[in-house]
Amino acid sequence: MLNRANRAAVAAAVEALALAPGEVAADIGFGGGLSLALLLDRVGPAGRVHGLDVSRVMLDRARRKHRRLVADGRLVLHEASMTDLPLADASVDAAMTVNTIYFVPDDLFNELARVLSPAGRLVLGFGDPVAMAREPVTAHGFRIRAVAEVEATLTAAGLTLLDHRGVGSGPDAFHLLVAQPTAA
Repeated sequence: MLNRANRAAVAAAVEALALAPGEVAADIGFGGGLSLALLLDRVGPAGRVHGLDVSRVMLDRARRKHRRLVADGRLVLHEASMTDLPLADASVDAAMTVNTIYFVPDDLFNELARVLSPAGRLVLGFGDPVAMAREPVTAHGFRIRAVAEVEATLTAAGLTLLDHRGVGSGPDAFHLLVAQPTAA
């Protein structure tokens, strides 16, 4: 269900990362796991993908589905909080997170900036705040952020916004923000 509902946004986020063969990529909060195969295809046999999630169910599912890639070390799965990523500083060329910022504090943005290499790219995907506010489920623990608030939080974490893309059409289009570490 997660993969079906998020297919367009996840595919667009992977595309926006502009991955090259041999790079290290990460999906923080990979959920249904659709992104993992897409990222692995983009980084090729010389690259590596880190998948991070708090759900043991999602991690077990990804381990079963990608058993060979996990054994080969091309896919590394982590059970981890988004605000305490088990990745070294500046160790990731490209990171993405889709539909996750509703559940975490602003510390997430500092962690994302910390793990990105100096030329790294981040793609952050989230639903339009007006559209999200109309969804009944968002009344239960979702923190809906205005686009300007998300952009300001990225900047405060040391990231520079490069692009703001929409997925879908109309005023309720899904938002993809592309950022990279601010040059020192």
